[in-house]
Amino acid sequence: MTVKERYRTIIDIFQETMPSPETELRYENPYQLLVAVILSAQCTDKRVNQITPSLFASYPTPQALASASQDEIYELIKSCSYPNNKARSLKGMAQNLVENFGGNVPDDIDSLMSLPGVGRKTANVILSVIFGKAAMAVDTHVFRVSERLGLTTGSRTPLETERTLMRYIPGELAGRAHHWLILHGRYVCKARRPDCLNCPLTRACRYYQKLGQNG
Repeated sequence: MTVKERYRTIIDIFQETMPSPETELRYENPYQLLVAVILSAQCTDKRVNQITPSLFASYPTPQALASASQDEIYELIKSCSYPNNKARSLKGMAQNLVENFGGNVPDDIDSLMSLPGVGRKTANVILSVIFGKAAMAVDTHVFRVSERLGLTTGSRTPLETERTLMRYIPGELAGRAHHWLILHGRYVCKARRPDCLNCPLTRACRYYQKLGQNG
């Protein structure tokens, strides 16, 4: 199977088995998703969804969050990973949004990455989910699953993975593909014990084929 054939097969299977994948983070507007994605770094979506209701109730706008103290933000997010760093990032992000973008979440990667706490992955999530742009956010699930499936080969960094995926995945499918790979990695192709017996992708999966050859 060539690389192009593998991509085509995997995309076709995902379109059939998971036609409308979505982020599991709960949000109502671009500001809320930006906050949630910042909080989700090295933290589960489930935990973030437990934190954000009270955070958004207290600080429903970037202006409100910008006026909060770091300690006040910390108290509301302290059950997530790295709460001190994230409280500082959230306050800085909100101040930056208010001062430089009129309180609106920008729609280009350079502006997004100028915000405290926003790296390339977070920026790409916002671009694809909120603005519908052809962007591929690579987290640990996307990085791992892409390599296992054979969508990437020897990729050393998330940026390498992103560039390879965007080379082969049609731009209009990039946002959905991001969620396909995340959800597949979260529930099927798990880090320690991939559930190959319940995976619909085995006929196109390099990892599974190697298992068969070695088994």
